[in-house]
Amino acid sequence: MMQNIFREYDIRGLFEHELNKYLVKRIGYFFALEVLNKNKDAKYISLGYDARTHSPVLMQWLTSGIKKAGMEVLDMGLVATPVNYFSNYIDNDGKKVDASIMITGSHNPPEYNGFKITLGKGPFFGEQIYALGEKVLQSDIDIEDDIQTIKVDTKKEYIDYLVNGFKHLNLKGKKFVFDCGNGVAGTVLREILDKLNIEHHIMYEEPDGTFPNHHPDPSDIHNLEDIKKELDTKQYDLGFAYDGDADRIAVLSQKYNFKGDVLALFFSKFIDNPIVIGEVKCSQVMYDMINTYGKAIMYKTGHSNLKVKIKETNASFAAEVSGHIFFNDRYFGYDDAIYSTLRALELFDNSFNYDKEYEKLPQLFSTDEINIDTTDEKKFQIIDELKKNLYEPPADFPHIKDIITVDGVRVVFEDGWGLVRASNTTPKLVTRFEAKDEITAMLYQKKLLTMIK
Repeated sequence: MMQNIFREYDIRGLFEHELNKYLVKRIGYFFALEVLNKNKDAKYISLGYDARTHSPVLMQWLTSGIKKAGMEVLDMGLVATPVNYFSNYIDNDGKKVDASIMITGSHNPPEYNGFKITLGKGPFFGEQIYALGEKVLQSDIDIEDDIQTIKVDTKKEYIDYLVNGFKHLNLKGKKFVFDCGNGVAGTVLREILDKLNIEHHIMYEEPDGTFPNHHPDPSDIHNLEDIKKELDTKQYDLGFAYDGDADRIAVLSQKYNFKGDVLALFFSKFIDNPIVIGEVKCSQVMYDMINTYGKAIMYKTGHSNLKVKIKETNASFAAEVSGHIFFNDRYFGYDDAIYSTLRALELFDNSFNYDKEYEKLPQLFSTDEINIDTTDEKKFQIIDELKKNLYEPPADFPHIKDIITVDGVRVVFEDGWGLVRASNTTPKLVTRFEAKDEITAMLYQKKLLTMIK
């Protein structure tokens, strides 16, 4: 059972029940050994944590394991995940890091926590995490408490970097609303906006790991109700909402909620010959339109997968529908909701009218994600069976133009598409459908879900 906390993109589980003292210390220990195996002269691993009540305790346990392996810990304290990533690219008070771990449960319920890991500026994921998990679970090494760290102010360097990069913004007379959701966006946002002279109203700014106002997941429209009420007052030009660790963004006008694939389309228009990587849930409109003036690549869902693909292709950026935006153009190729906010404000500063540009796009009907409960053992078997059945579909099945298997199965029909993929983080199948109208999308949905059953 404990093997399930070691997932495709990160390590994630229930505090104490799964992420207990003995396990977490060993995670720190064996990961530090991995770092030293890659570079015997490695010295520093940077750690930061989110607003969850148990994050500081996990920090101490990880530190003890890292110190046991002979490495030092640079302690950033309470920070956004992008600040943790940023530590890999700068000189942290004269100390160059070789790896980083962000302690965060992202948008999961408060009782969860986890670790997003970077090694040598790249994601530590997939087989690396699974192999780490095997070492941790097979070990009975006893690790004493050793919580001595080296404090670093990476957050200040991050704020200064973004302020310097966007000091050209001139948004005088405009006002924007921001919903931090009691996550860690509130640790940096106000200072950046103040220094850039951007007028703002910040909601739920105080980090609070119990999330007293709403769950910090902007991909769920129910969590956007409060910011929509603010936008309805017509005091604000745009609204921005963040997840718990500030690596995902929602951008809203008074009329629309612009998903990650729509934002990707907007951003691409301001980059010469853009190369844009999208995931399999992105709208076909995004791919088709970007391909008229640049190059759009469809790839696997998941922040680690997309970071690797960006480096492989030297893409301008990557995007997920859920709001992860990974800018490699003028930035470092990782997902940063604060940086993405400033790029979105930059478009606005360049007289980009979000509503009008959105209304120019082909208006297709898209469902939200529809999740189907299954088990971790069965989910990939179901996908394999589905692939086989699609090559010999029933007589009444809609005509199939193409089957894309880069991540699960994306079935391209005459007037739209349907996606079925196995979640890499939960025991679920994830589905999404898009078509020229709702009736057609519902037909594709019905036929594919019937085949799954």
